Amino acid sequence: MTSDRFMKFKRRMRYAAVVLGGALALAACNGPTADKPAASGAAPAGNTSGGNLHFAVVSHGSAGDAFWNVVKNGAEAAGKQLGVQVDYKADGDPGAQAKLVDNAIAQKVDGLVVSMANPDALKTSIQNAVKAGIPVVTINSGESRSAEFGAIAHVGQNETIAGEGAGKRLKDAGKTKLLCVIHEAGNIGQNQRCDGAKQAFGNVQTLQVDINNPTDAQSRIKGAVQADPSIDAVLALNSQVAAGAVTAIKGAGSKAQVATFDLNSDVVTAIKSGDILFAVDQQQYEQGYLPIVFLKLYKENANTVGGGQPVLTGPGFVDKANVDTVAPYANRGTR
Repeated sequence: MTSDRFMKFKRRMRYAAVVLGGALALAACNGPTADKPAASGAAPAGNTSGGNLHFAVVSHGSAGDAFWNVVKNGAEAAGKQLGVQVDYKADGDPGAQAKLVDNAIAQKVDGLVVSMANPDALKTSIQNAVKAGIPVVTINSGESRSAEFGAIAHVGQNETIAGEGAGKRLKDAGKTKLLCVIHEAGNIGQNQRCDGAKQAFGNVQTLQVDINNPTDAQSRIKGAVQADPSIDAVLALNSQVAAGAVTAIKGAGSKAQVATFDLNSDVVTAIKSGDILFAVDQQQYEQGYLPIVFLKLYKENANTVGGGQPVLTGPGFVDKANVDTVAPYANRGTR
C-alpha cells in the first residue's frame, strides 16, 4: 500500500470511528424521539412514531454460514435495543436475492439493508426500493456502486485495501508465491481481495472453488499446492475455506502457510495453534448493527452518515498477538 493511500485509509478509519461513536450515543437514548423537535424545525423523514419501524436485511449469505450469522446477530441485537422490527433474509443466488428485495418492497418496509456481491443483478430492485421511498443502506460488497443505486450509506470494508494489507503481511513474513482461493464465482469483492493482494505481494495465483462443495474445494487446494511446490502461502477468503485449506496443505505434505479473511471460533483455535498465520477481520457484526442504527436515525431525524464515503468496519487483523482478546467475542458470535 502506498504511503498516500495508507494515510487516506487511516483518515477514513478515524472518521468511521467518530461516526460509530456518535451513532451509538444516539442509540443509547433510543434515538431522537427522546426529545421532540422544535415546532419551527423541519419535520423528520418518514415514520416518526419511534415504535413501529420495520427494517428488512437481505444478504447474499447462505443458511448456517458462520460469517453471515454474525451479521444477523448484529442486526437483530440493534433491532432489539432500538425497538425496531428487523427481518433477516438471505440467498446466495443473485436472482433469488433480488426477489427477496422485491418482497420487502411489497411489504412496504421502512428501511432496507442489502449486501451487493453481484450489484448488476440487484440494481433494478434496489432502485425500485429507492423510488418507493424506502431508504437503503448497502453492506459488505458493492461499495463502488452504492451511491449510484441511490443508497444513503455503505457499511463494510474496502476489499482492495484489505487485500493489500493481507498481501503485505504475507510478503513481510517472507513468503514468495501466494495462492488466493476464490470460493464464489461472480462475487466482485473476492476478486478485489485477490487483486489487492497481488498489488502488495506480487506473485499471486488464483484458484476457483465452490464453497458449497467443501470436499471438492479441499481437493482442489491440495492439488494446487502439490502441482506447484513453490506455493508457500495460501490466502482463503472465508473462514470455512480456511479450515479446508489447512487440512489440504497437511494432506499434501506442503509447508505453505495459511492466512484467511474473516473470523470464527475455528479460525481463532487455528491461529493459537499456528495453523493459520492471521485473519483479516472486517468486524461483520458492525455490518449488521450499524445500518439499523443509521436507518432509525434517518427515519426519525433525517440524519445521514459517511458524507459520500463508506463507513469502514475493517480491515483489522487478528494474529497471535491479540487472538486471546478477541477469542471470547468470536465464541459468542459477535466477532
